[in-house]
Amino acid sequence: MPEHIPQEPGEFTGRTALVTGAGQGIGAAVATALAARGAHVVATDRDAHGIDELAAATRGSTAAPGTLATRGAITPRVMDVTDHRAVSTVIGDVIRDHGSLDLLVNVAGILRTAPVAELTDADWADTFAVNTTGVFHTSRAAAAHMTARGSGCIVTVASNAAGIPRTGMAAYAASKAAATMFTKCLGLEIARSGVRCNVVAPGSTDTAMQRSLWTDDEAPRRVIAGDTETYRTGIPLGRIADPQDIADAVLFLASDRARHITLQELYVDGGATLR
Repeated sequence: MPEHIPQEPGEFTGRTALVTGAGQGIGAAVATALAARGAHVVATDRDAHGIDELAAATRGSTAAPGTLATRGAITPRVMDVTDHRAVSTVIGDVIRDHGSLDLLVNVAGILRTAPVAELTDADWADTFAVNTTGVFHTSRAAAAHMTARGSGCIVTVASNAAGIPRTGMAAYAASKAAATMFTKCLGLEIARSGVRCNVVAPGSTDTAMQRSLWTDDEAPRRVIAGDTETYRTGIPLGRIADPQDIADAVLFLASDRARHITLQELYVDGGATLR
């Protein structure tokens, strides 16, 4: 029988990870969790403020007794995923400076809401530029290195909106569905090289993006309860996710505990899509 691979504080020690959209929300939670388990994390965002604060907070944190040696680090790096030259430069620098890129987590995303009749060309183009083409840029560059060295892992954070229609969210849902299928197709192409590609699909999560949709103090309750007028189911578990809930799923799929898992889509939505 193969040996059990437990989760432990240093399970990512010696590995280098790049996380996009790490300036806040889910991306920040993923970057922090990876560093806490020993990874050297290159935290990227197109805005320096959030990733600089994240790196400073990590440097100032205190590890539990006996775990200091397993704690990783966070290096902030400004990067716009819509710029393929910038992406290639940053990933090339990471490989040069750290010797490898073991893990890519695609989190960067934007949300533009409107009924299709009111959706502008710019809203559509901008949404796909970040949510879909950005995943293509980063994954293509990372996969080239990973396949050459015969190992690596790519996790794309998409959305449960990719698997269920949402009113007012056509651009977002379509872009996340495209990113999901792209990640699976890439995973199929490079599986024989020892590289795994998976998707985490969050539902409503307490982030700045989610809160931008709330208009009053009762909004969280309505999200949990659902809304028949917009054909939106509620959340059976009765709570909105915390970013750490999503980070935990990402870390599992990125870890050796998931070494035989690829091309999969893990919904972390409290049962909201009834899947």
